[in-house]
Amino acid sequence: MADKGKKGNAEAKPTAPLTPEEHSTEASHEDHKSVKTKPLQPKDEVGTRKGCRRYRWELMDSNKEFWIMGHAEVKILSLGCLIAAMVMFTGTAVHPILTLIITMEISIFSFFFIVHTFAVQRYMPFILWPISDLLNDLFSTIFLVGAVVFAVKSRQTMPVNYFIAVILIGLAGFFALIDICLQRKHFKGKKIRRNVLVPPEKKQPAKEAEAAKPKEEEAAKPKEAEAAKSKTMEKRSTAKSVGKPSAAKSEKSLAGKPKDKKGSKK
Repeated sequence: MADKGKKGNAEAKPTAPLTPEEHSTEASHEDHKSVKTKPLQPKDEVGTRKGCRRYRWELMDSNKEFWIMGHAEVKILSLGCLIAAMVMFTGTAVHPILTLIITMEISIFSFFFIVHTFAVQRYMPFILWPISDLLNDLFSTIFLVGAVVFAVKSRQTMPVNYFIAVILIGLAGFFALIDICLQRKHFKGKKIRRNVLVPPEKKQPAKEAEAAKPKEEEAAKPKEAEAAKSKTMEKRSTAKSVGKPSAAKSEKSLAGKPKDKKGSKK
């Protein structure tokens, strides 16, 4: 009895109040539990990034690829050569076709430079950007080489400014040719996808699938009934075929018995 009283007194003792340090530690543990841990995102892929976080990653990745592979440097050099050629042509009489070609190439090169710098191509995947850039470099080399040939043939005497401008146009075409060689890196180790334009099979929604199930079951019931009837008919036909020879044997046995009796009477 005394032991029981001691145990009851020990259980009845109130717990000691928590110190402010313990309160703070408990609160911090609760805060850690309440705060949702953000999923770790891969460095080489977009992952589940959305909004500004995705654009920041796309911008950094696009500029890294654009500058490391050498496309940005080549485009800047070609733009510098074309702008310098335009400046050299200001003091001399030039055919309007040359100015037209130079301004067209400056606008196209600057367009591609802005697209890759601000990662616009990442949000327009329906355009094959490596192929479009490759075709742009190819046509720009053709146009610039043609401009050089036309500038040389159109004049018999060339001033110094005119001659320097023609050399700069040729250098711009040479840099575009170098960019074509750099574009080949995008196509190495890639296979052509087949059946890309074939549309995928339409998936039935859940409600339509559930509604189609009872119809299929109802359509299957008469087939099962017909199969059961055919089985029963087959069984009956087999039973009849088996019963016919037995009946014939019984008739023969009955027909043979009276003959034996007649023979015994004789």
